[in-house]
Amino acid sequence: MSVSELELGDRGESGVPARVGVLGGGRMGAGIAHAFLLAGAHVALIERGDTEATAARERVLRAVDASIARGATGETRAELTSRLAVGVDFGLFADRELVVEAVPEVRAQKVEALQKVEAQLPAEAALASNTSSISIDDLADELQRPARFLGLHFFNPVPASNLVELVTGSATSPELVADAQGWVSALGKTPITVSDAPGFASSRLGVALGLEAIRMLEEGVASASDIDAAMMLGYKHPVGPLKLTDLVGLDVRLGIAEYLHKQLGARFEPPALLRRLVAEGKLGRKSGQGFYRWNEAL
Repeated sequence: MSVSELELGDRGESGVPARVGVLGGGRMGAGIAHAFLLAGAHVALIERGDTEATAARERVLRAVDASIARGATGETRAELTSRLAVGVDFGLFADRELVVEAVPEVRAQKVEALQKVEAQLPAEAALASNTSSISIDDLADELQRPARFLGLHFFNPVPASNLVELVTGSATSPELVADAQGWVSALGKTPITVSDAPGFASSRLGVALGLEAIRMLEEGVASASDIDAAMMLGYKHPVGPLKLTDLVGLDVRLGIAEYLHKQLGARFEPPALLRRLVAEGKLGRKSGQGFYRWNEAL
């Protein structure tokens, strides 16, 4: 059966929407697309240009190959990729039941992206943002159907993370929240539901810890590896706050910190060390260097 032959409202065998769209094919967007593919959905992934679309497809294929290698799916590469469409045409979203926006954490970019997606979607479709800090109500104010909009904040790396933060705006319909909780559970992840607030629950706490770790490094309290070891061995964190910042991207963490600083005050002011490293292009794993050196830039 082709994607066009599926009836609106059908669900994959695992309970996720049968047709899902993802806007943005970076590490997060590719990870989200991969998660829905493994759960049985037909996925359309859109990027801003042909070069970016090719790179996004390769990211998803690498994740698919890794899943097959570790026995996380019984499907073959051909079976999984037969349900994946990658391109630049927003018209690919015209029959989607759910689209997740995963563009950079810049309000103006997200508003423009969400409006373009909403213009293509059926009225009953759901629209979600993967924002890690920007107010859902603020974004919803720019949309025509705020009742069908919420935050779906996945965590990096998506395949290994068990958490998805559902962020509800004041206009988000209770039915959509209930549906989204079911979708996340069907992905094999655990949903937590959070009311709209700057930084929500996870980013607000995570960024606060990360910024303090950067200040400690800046002040010479301890090395990056020892600061991380303190949290991993002493508090059972799976990864330390500085290595996590490298994985997330120093530029991404700086953008979130600047937003929270504006919204919540001085305790989220970005440390000078973070600003300097970003200005030098030392963005973490994706650039090959951040607080640590990485063997391969992604």
